[in-house]
Amino acid sequence: MTAEPVAHCPFHAPERKTGFGHDHLAPEIELQGDVWHLRSYAAVKQVLRDSERVRQGATTDNVLVTRLRPAVIFQDGEEHREQRTAIARFFTPKTVQDAHHPFIEALTERLIGQLEQAGGADLSALSMQLSVDVAARVVGLTNSSKPGMDRRIDELLSDGEINTGGSTGMVARLQGVLTQSKGLLRMSKFYRVDVRPAIQARRRKPQEDVITHLIGKGYNDLEILVECLTYATAGMVTTREFISVATWHLLENPEIREAYLASDRNERHRLLHEILRLEPVASTLWRRAEHDITLEQGGVVHAIPAGARMILDIRTANADSAAVGAEPLSLCLGRSLPSGVQAQAMSFGDGAHRCPGAFLAIHESDVFLQRLLSLPLRIAGSPQLTFNEMLMSYEIREFKIKLERPAERELPNVF
Repeated sequence: MTAEPVAHCPFHAPERKTGFGHDHLAPEIELQGDVWHLRSYAAVKQVLRDSERVRQGATTDNVLVTRLRPAVIFQDGEEHREQRTAIARFFTPKTVQDAHHPFIEALTERLIGQLEQAGGADLSALSMQLSVDVAARVVGLTNSSKPGMDRRIDELLSDGEINTGGSTGMVARLQGVLTQSKGLLRMSKFYRVDVRPAIQARRRKPQEDVITHLIGKGYNDLEILVECLTYATAGMVTTREFISVATWHLLENPEIREAYLASDRNERHRLLHEILRLEPVASTLWRRAEHDITLEQGGVVHAIPAGARMILDIRTANADSAAVGAEPLSLCLGRSLPSGVQAQAMSFGDGAHRCPGAFLAIHESDVFLQRLLSLPLRIAGSPQLTFNEMLMSYEIREFKIKLERPAERELPNVF
Protein backbone atom coordinates (compact mmCIF):
# COMPACT_ATOMS: atom_id res chain seq x y z
CA MET A 1 0.00 0.00 0.00
CA THR A 2 1.47 3.33 -1.07
CA ALA A 3 -0.28 6.65 -0.71
CA GLU A 4 -0.39 9.14 -3.54
CA PRO A 5 1.52 12.35 -2.79
CA VAL A 6 -0.55 15.13 -1.29
CA ALA A 7 -1.68 17.00 -4.40
CA HIS A 8 -2.04 20.40 -2.80
CA CYS A 9 -2.34 21.77 0.70
CA PRO A 10 -4.25 25.03 0.29
CA PHE A 11 -2.71 26.55 3.41
CA HIS A 12 0.72 26.29 4.93
CA ALA A 13 -0.47 24.73 8.17
CA PRO A 14 1.99 24.22 11.02
CA GLU A 15 2.99 20.85 12.36
CA ARG A 16 1.80 19.13 15.52
CA LYS A 17 0.98 21.16 18.58
CA THR A 18 1.77 18.06 20.64
CA GLY A 19 4.97 17.03 18.88
CA PHE A 20 7.25 14.46 20.49
CA GLY A 21 10.35 15.43 18.55
CA HIS A 22 11.59 12.87 16.04
CA ASP A 23 9.56 9.86 17.19
CA HIS A 24 8.47 9.24 13.59
CA LEU A 25 12.08 8.46 12.63
CA ALA A 26 12.35 5.41 14.92
CA PRO A 27 12.46 1.90 13.36
CA GLU A 28 9.10 0.74 12.02
CA ILE A 29 9.30 -2.59 13.87
CA GLU A 30 11.68 -3.01 16.80
CA LEU A 31 12.20 -5.42 19.67
CA GLN A 32 13.13 -3.63 22.91
CA GLY A 33 13.73 -6.08 25.73
CA ASP A 34 10.80 -8.47 25.52
CA VAL A 35 8.35 -5.98 23.99
CA TRP A 36 7.80 -5.44 20.28
CA HIS A 37 7.27 -1.84 19.16
CA LEU A 38 5.21 -1.45 16.00
CA ARG A 39 5.28 1.98 14.38
CA SER A 40 4.30 1.56 10.74
CA TYR A 41 0.70 1.99 9.61
CA ALA A 42 0.68 -1.41 7.88
CA ALA A 43 2.01 -3.32 10.91
CA VAL A 44 -0.35 -1.61 13.35
CA LYS A 45 -3.33 -2.25 11.08
CA GLN A 46 -2.42 -5.92 10.61
CA VAL A 47 -2.20 -6.54 14.34
CA LEU A 48 -5.38 -4.65 15.21
CA ARG A 49 -7.35 -6.62 12.62
CA ASP A 50 -5.96 -10.03 13.58
CA SER A 51 -8.59 -11.12 16.11
CA GLU A 52 -7.59 -14.79 15.77
CA ARG A 53 -3.94 -14.46 16.82
CA VAL A 54 -3.98 -11.23 18.85
CA ARG A 55 -5.63 -10.39 22.16
CA GLN A 56 -6.15 -7.21 24.16
CA GLY A 57 -2.82 -6.44 25.75
CA ALA A 58 -4.30 -5.20 29.01
CA THR A 59 -4.50 -7.66 31.86
CA THR A 60 -4.88 -7.24 35.58
CA ASP A 61 -4.40 -9.37 38.64
CA ASN A 62 -6.60 -7.09 40.72
CA VAL A 63 -9.08 -9.26 42.61
CA LEU A 64 -11.71 -6.57 42.23
CA VAL A 65 -11.55 -6.96 38.45
CA THR A 66 -10.84 -10.67 38.01
CA ARG A 67 -13.84 -11.73 40.09
CA LEU A 68 -16.20 -9.60 38.05
CA ARG A 69 -17.63 -10.05 34.60
CA PRO A 70 -14.96 -8.35 32.46
CA ALA A 71 -15.66 -4.87 31.14
CA VAL A 72 -15.89 -4.51 27.37
CA ILE A 73 -12.35 -3.12 27.16
CA PHE A 74 -10.96 -6.34 28.72
CA GLN A 75 -12.94 -8.71 26.52
CA ASP A 76 -11.88 -10.62 23.42
CA GLY A 77 -13.34 -13.18 21.06
CA GLU A 78 -17.02 -14.08 20.89
CA GLU A 79 -17.82 -12.46 24.24
CA HIS A 80 -16.47 -9.15 22.99
CA ARG A 81 -18.23 -9.42 19.62
CA GLU A 82 -21.58 -10.00 21.30
CA GLN A 83 -21.14 -7.08 23.68
CA ARG A 84 -19.97 -4.72 20.93
CA THR A 85 -22.88 -5.70 18.69
CA ALA A 86 -25.32 -5.08 21.52
CA ILE A 87 -24.03 -1.59 22.39
CA ALA A 88 -23.39 -0.45 18.82
CA ARG A 89 -26.96 0.79 18.45
CA PHE A 90 -26.33 3.51 21.05
CA PHE A 91 -23.60 5.11 18.92
CA THR A 92 -24.87 4.92 15.33
CA PRO A 93 -25.02 8.17 13.31
CA LYS A 94 -28.82 7.88 13.19
CA THR A 95 -29.10 7.49 16.97
CA VAL A 96 -26.69 10.37 17.55
CA GLN A 97 -28.63 12.61 15.16
CA ASP A 98 -32.14 11.66 16.29
CA ALA A 99 -31.67 11.08 20.02
CA HIS A 100 -28.72 13.22 21.04
CA HIS A 101 -28.19 16.08 18.58
CA PRO A 102 -30.83 18.39 20.13
CA PHE A 103 -29.26 17.82 23.57
CA ILE A 104 -25.76 18.55 22.21
CA GLU A 105 -26.97 21.77 20.61
CA ALA A 106 -28.76 22.92 23.77
CA LEU A 107 -25.75 22.07 25.94
CA THR A 108 -23.45 23.92 23.53
CA GLU A 109 -25.63 27.03 23.72
CA ARG A 110 -25.59 26.90 27.52
CA LEU A 111 -21.81 26.60 27.67
CA ILE A 112 -21.28 29.31 25.05
CA GLY A 113 -23.67 31.52 26.99
CA GLN A 114 -21.50 31.10 30.09
CA LEU A 115 -18.41 32.01 28.06
CA GLU A 116 -20.06 35.11 26.61
CA GLN A 117 -21.31 36.27 29.98
CA ALA A 118 -17.86 35.87 31.56
CA GLY A 119 -16.01 37.25 28.54
CA GLY A 120 -13.85 34.16 28.34
CA ALA A 121 -13.28 30.68 29.73
CA ASP A 122 -10.82 27.90 30.39
CA LEU A 123 -11.47 25.69 27.37
CA SER A 124 -10.11 22.58 29.10
CA ALA A 125 -12.87 22.89 31.73
CA LEU A 126 -15.54 23.80 29.18
CA SER A 127 -14.72 20.86 26.90
CA MET A 128 -14.66 18.48 29.87
CA GLN A 129 -18.17 19.51 30.85
CA LEU A 130 -19.38 19.04 27.27
CA SER A 131 -17.80 15.60 26.77
CA VAL A 132 -18.92 14.29 30.16
CA ASP A 133 -22.51 15.47 29.80
CA VAL A 134 -22.86 14.04 26.29
CA ALA A 135 -21.31 10.67 27.10
CA ALA A 136 -23.29 10.47 30.35
CA ARG A 137 -26.52 10.79 28.38
CA VAL A 138 -25.57 7.88 26.09
CA VAL A 139 -24.36 5.70 28.95
CA GLY A 140 -27.28 6.60 31.23
CA LEU A 141 -25.52 8.58 33.98
CA THR A 142 -28.29 11.16 34.21
CA ASN A 143 -29.59 10.85 37.77
CA SER A 144 -26.73 12.16 39.90
CA SER A 145 -27.66 13.23 43.42
CA LYS A 146 -25.26 16.21 43.20
CA PRO A 147 -23.99 18.38 40.33
CA GLY A 148 -20.35 18.27 39.28
CA MET A 149 -19.91 14.82 37.75
CA ASP A 150 -17.30 16.28 35.38
CA ARG A 151 -15.17 17.34 38.37
CA ARG A 152 -15.56 13.96 40.07
CA ILE A 153 -14.47 12.12 36.94
CA ASP A 154 -11.58 14.52 36.41
CA GLU A 155 -10.35 13.87 39.96
CA LEU A 156 -10.82 10.15 39.53
CA LEU A 157 -8.77 9.93 36.36
CA SER A 158 -6.18 12.69 36.76
CA ASP A 159 -4.31 11.80 39.94
CA GLY A 160 -0.68 11.44 38.90
CA GLU A 161 0.15 9.59 42.12
CA ILE A 162 -1.76 6.47 41.12
CA ASN A 163 0.60 3.54 40.73
CA THR A 164 -0.26 1.15 37.91
CA GLY A 165 2.64 -1.23 38.39
CA GLY A 166 4.50 -0.10 35.29
CA SER A 167 1.59 -0.52 32.89
CA THR A 168 0.54 2.29 30.58
CA GLY A 169 -2.55 3.38 28.71
CA MET A 170 -6.24 3.91 29.36
CA VAL A 171 -6.65 0.49 30.92
CA ALA A 172 -3.71 1.13 33.24
CA ARG A 173 -5.52 4.19 34.54
CA LEU A 174 -8.63 2.10 35.18
CA GLN A 175 -6.52 -0.53 36.93
CA GLY A 176 -4.90 2.14 39.09
CA VAL A 177 -8.24 3.58 40.12
CA LEU A 178 -9.40 0.13 41.14
CA THR A 179 -6.20 -0.55 43.09
CA GLN A 180 -5.14 2.49 45.08
CA SER A 181 -6.84 3.65 48.27
CA LYS A 182 -7.27 7.23 47.06
CA GLY A 183 -8.72 5.94 43.81
CA LEU A 184 -11.09 3.62 45.69
CA LEU A 185 -12.40 6.51 47.78
CA ARG A 186 -13.05 8.61 44.72
CA MET A 187 -14.58 5.66 42.91
CA SER A 188 -16.87 5.08 45.89
CA LYS A 189 -18.03 8.68 45.68
CA PHE A 190 -18.60 8.39 41.93
CA TYR A 191 -20.65 5.26 42.56
CA ARG A 192 -22.76 6.76 45.36
CA VAL A 193 -23.43 10.10 43.71
CA ASP A 194 -23.60 9.21 40.02
CA VAL A 195 -23.77 5.49 39.21
CA ARG A 196 -26.06 4.05 41.89
CA PRO A 197 -28.83 6.65 41.36
CA ALA A 198 -28.73 5.92 37.62
CA ILE A 199 -28.98 2.16 38.20
CA GLN A 200 -31.87 2.57 40.63
CA ALA A 201 -33.75 4.84 38.24
CA ARG A 202 -33.36 2.35 35.39
CA ARG A 203 -34.44 -0.61 37.45
CA ARG A 204 -37.67 1.30 38.04
CA LYS A 205 -37.98 2.59 34.49
CA PRO A 206 -35.70 1.21 31.74
CA GLN A 207 -34.28 3.63 29.18
CA GLU A 208 -32.56 3.30 25.82
CA ASP A 209 -28.99 3.52 27.13
CA VAL A 210 -25.98 1.43 28.08
CA ILE A 211 -26.82 1.03 31.79
CA THR A 212 -30.29 -0.30 30.99
CA HIS A 213 -28.70 -2.78 28.59
CA LEU A 214 -26.24 -3.96 31.24
CA ILE A 215 -29.02 -4.40 33.80
CA GLY A 216 -30.91 -6.51 31.28
CA LYS A 217 -27.82 -8.70 30.83
CA GLY A 218 -27.66 -9.37 34.57
CA TYR A 219 -24.71 -7.13 35.44
CA ASN A 220 -24.45 -6.27 39.13
CA ASP A 221 -23.80 -2.76 40.42
CA LEU A 222 -20.03 -3.18 40.69
CA GLU A 223 -19.77 -4.53 37.15
CA ILE A 224 -21.82 -1.58 35.88
CA LEU A 225 -19.53 0.79 37.80
CA VAL A 226 -16.47 -0.67 36.06
CA GLU A 227 -18.19 -0.26 32.68
CA CYS A 228 -18.97 3.39 33.51
CA LEU A 229 -15.33 3.97 34.42
CA THR A 230 -14.37 2.43 31.09
CA TYR A 231 -16.54 4.89 29.18
CA ALA A 232 -15.11 7.72 31.27
CA THR A 233 -11.49 6.80 30.46
CA ALA A 234 -11.99 5.84 26.82
CA GLY A 235 -14.57 8.43 25.82
CA MET A 236 -15.03 11.48 27.95
CA VAL A 237 -11.43 12.52 28.58
CA THR A 238 -10.29 11.80 25.01
CA THR A 239 -13.00 14.00 23.48
CA ARG A 240 -12.05 16.74 25.92
CA GLU A 241 -8.45 16.79 24.73
CA PHE A 242 -9.41 16.62 21.08
CA ILE A 243 -11.70 19.65 21.31
CA SER A 244 -8.87 21.60 22.92
CA VAL A 245 -6.23 20.67 20.34
CA ALA A 246 -8.64 21.30 17.44
CA THR A 247 -9.47 24.75 18.83
CA TRP A 248 -5.76 25.46 19.23
CA HIS A 249 -5.10 24.70 15.56
CA LEU A 250 -8.11 26.60 14.26
CA LEU A 251 -7.66 29.74 16.38
CA GLU A 252 -4.01 30.04 15.38
CA ASN A 253 -4.78 29.53 11.67
CA PRO A 254 -7.42 32.05 10.55
CA GLU A 255 -7.54 30.72 6.97
CA ILE A 256 -8.23 27.17 8.11
CA ARG A 257 -10.74 28.45 10.67
CA GLU A 258 -12.55 30.37 7.94
CA ALA A 259 -12.53 27.32 5.66
CA TYR A 260 -13.90 25.15 8.45
CA LEU A 261 -16.77 27.54 9.23
CA ALA A 262 -17.64 27.88 5.53
CA SER A 263 -17.73 24.13 4.83
CA ASP A 264 -20.60 21.67 4.93
CA ARG A 265 -20.73 18.98 7.59
CA ASN A 266 -18.88 16.33 5.58
CA GLU A 267 -15.99 18.69 4.86
CA ARG A 268 -15.88 19.89 8.46
CA HIS A 269 -15.72 16.31 9.67
CA ARG A 270 -12.92 15.61 7.20
CA LEU A 271 -10.92 18.51 8.59
CA LEU A 272 -11.50 17.38 12.17
CA HIS A 273 -10.41 13.86 11.23
CA GLU A 274 -7.21 15.31 9.72
CA ILE A 275 -6.52 17.16 12.97
CA LEU A 276 -7.15 13.93 14.89
CA ARG A 277 -4.81 12.03 12.55
CA LEU A 278 -2.12 14.56 13.31
CA GLU A 279 -2.88 14.76 17.05
CA PRO A 280 -4.22 11.35 18.22
CA VAL A 281 -5.16 11.58 21.89
CA ALA A 282 -4.54 7.93 22.75
CA SER A 283 -1.05 7.47 21.36
CA THR A 284 -0.36 3.86 22.36
CA LEU A 285 -2.23 0.55 22.37
CA TRP A 286 -1.06 -2.69 23.97
CA ARG A 287 -1.64 -6.10 22.41
CA ARG A 288 -0.51 -9.66 23.16
CA ALA A 289 0.25 -12.39 20.63
CA GLU A 290 -1.99 -15.37 21.33
CA HIS A 291 -0.25 -17.32 18.54
CA ASP A 292 2.86 -16.76 16.43
CA ILE A 293 2.59 -13.71 14.15
CA THR A 294 4.60 -12.83 11.06
CA LEU A 295 5.01 -9.19 10.03
CA GLU A 296 6.81 -8.04 6.91
CA GLN A 297 8.18 -4.50 6.70
CA GLY A 298 10.51 -3.16 4.03
CA GLY A 299 11.36 -6.64 2.82
CA VAL A 300 12.30 -7.83 6.32
CA VAL A 301 10.23 -10.57 7.98
CA HIS A 302 9.66 -10.28 11.73
CA ALA A 303 8.53 -13.37 13.64
CA ILE A 304 6.64 -12.43 16.81
CA PRO A 305 6.23 -15.47 19.06
CA ALA A 306 3.10 -16.46 20.95
CA GLY A 307 2.90 -14.73 24.32
CA ALA A 308 4.88 -11.68 23.22
CA ARG A 309 3.64 -8.21 24.15
CA MET A 310 3.35 -5.50 21.52
CA ILE A 311 3.16 -1.71 21.79
CA LEU A 312 1.31 -0.16 18.86
CA ASP A 313 2.49 3.42 18.33
CA ILE A 314 -0.55 5.22 16.93
CA ARG A 315 1.12 8.64 16.62
CA THR A 316 3.92 7.26 14.47
CA ALA A 317 1.63 5.05 12.40
CA ASN A 318 -0.51 8.12 11.67
CA ALA A 319 2.60 9.88 10.35
CA ASP A 320 3.61 7.03 8.03
CA SER A 321 4.03 8.67 4.62
CA ALA A 322 3.55 5.29 2.94
CA ALA A 323 -0.07 5.44 4.13
CA VAL A 324 -0.97 9.12 4.49
CA GLY A 325 1.21 10.76 1.84
CA ALA A 326 3.71 13.58 1.80
CA GLU A 327 4.14 16.03 4.68
CA PRO A 328 2.68 13.58 7.21
CA LEU A 329 3.45 15.87 10.15
CA SER A 330 1.54 18.80 8.68
CA LEU A 331 -2.14 19.60 8.81
CA CYS A 332 -3.44 19.36 5.24
CA LEU A 333 -7.03 20.05 4.24
CA GLY A 334 -6.60 18.44 0.83
CA ARG A 335 -4.82 15.25 1.88
CA SER A 336 -5.16 12.48 -0.69
CA LEU A 337 -5.47 9.02 0.87
CA PRO A 338 -5.44 5.57 -0.75
CA SER A 339 -8.39 3.23 -0.49
CA GLY A 340 -8.65 1.69 2.97
CA VAL A 341 -6.97 4.53 4.85
CA GLN A 342 -9.46 6.64 6.77
CA ALA A 343 -8.99 10.36 7.27
CA GLN A 344 -8.19 9.95 10.98
CA ALA A 345 -5.85 7.00 10.21
CA MET A 346 -5.57 4.87 13.39
CA SER A 347 -6.75 7.48 15.91
CA PHE A 348 -9.94 5.52 16.68
CA GLY A 349 -8.14 2.19 16.53
CA ASP A 350 -9.17 -0.51 14.08
CA GLY A 351 -10.60 -4.00 14.02
CA ALA A 352 -12.68 -5.51 16.81
CA HIS A 353 -11.69 -2.90 19.40
CA ARG A 354 -12.20 0.16 17.22
CA CYS A 355 -13.77 2.98 19.25
CA PRO A 356 -17.58 2.57 19.13
CA GLY A 357 -18.13 6.24 19.91
CA ALA A 358 -16.07 7.58 16.98
CA PHE A 359 -18.97 9.30 15.20
CA LEU A 360 -20.38 10.70 18.43
CA ALA A 361 -17.01 12.24 19.37
CA ILE A 362 -16.60 14.00 16.01
CA HIS A 363 -20.26 15.07 15.86
CA GLU A 364 -20.32 16.70 19.29
CA SER A 365 -16.93 18.30 18.67
CA ASP A 366 -18.18 19.75 15.39
CA VAL A 367 -21.39 21.16 16.90
CA PHE A 368 -19.43 22.82 19.69
CA LEU A 369 -16.56 24.08 17.54
CA GLN A 370 -18.87 25.63 14.95
CA ARG A 371 -20.50 27.72 17.64
CA LEU A 372 -17.30 28.48 19.52
CA LEU A 373 -15.27 29.54 16.51
CA SER A 374 -18.01 31.81 15.19
CA LEU A 375 -17.19 34.09 18.13
CA PRO A 376 -14.41 36.74 18.00
CA LEU A 377 -12.05 34.71 20.19
CA ARG A 378 -8.34 34.83 20.91
CA ILE A 379 -6.02 32.63 22.91
CA ALA A 380 -5.01 34.41 26.11
CA GLY A 381 -1.57 32.95 26.75
CA SER A 382 -0.03 29.63 25.80
CA PRO A 383 -1.99 26.52 26.81
CA GLN A 384 -0.21 24.20 29.24
CA LEU A 385 0.77 21.01 27.44
CA THR A 386 1.85 17.93 29.37
CA PHE A 387 2.14 14.23 28.61
CA ASN A 388 0.40 11.74 30.88
CA GLU A 389 2.66 8.69 31.05
CA MET A 390 -0.09 6.46 32.44
CA LEU A 391 -2.68 7.37 29.84
CA MET A 392 0.03 7.65 27.15
CA SER A 393 -1.68 10.79 25.90
CA TYR A 394 -1.26 14.54 25.93
CA GLU A 395 -3.21 16.80 28.27
CA ILE A 396 -4.00 20.44 27.53
CA ARG A 397 -4.75 22.60 30.56
CA GLU A 398 -5.03 26.30 31.39
CA PHE A 399 -6.30 26.92 27.87
CA LYS A 400 -7.66 30.42 28.41
CA ILE A 401 -9.71 31.94 25.61
CA LYS A 402 -11.18 35.43 25.63
CA LEU A 403 -13.72 37.37 23.61
CA GLU A 404 -12.33 40.28 21.68
CA ARG A 405 -14.54 43.26 22.47
CA PRO A 406 -15.02 45.93 19.79
CA ALA A 407 -12.67 48.82 20.49
CA GLU A 408 -14.42 51.80 21.99
CA ARG A 409 -14.79 54.63 19.54
CA GLU A 410 -12.30 57.35 20.30
CA LEU A 411 -13.80 60.67 21.30
CA PRO A 412 -12.59 63.64 19.24
CA ASN A 413 -10.04 65.87 20.93
CA VAL A 414 -11.76 69.26 21.17
CA PHE A 415 -9.06 70.95 23.24
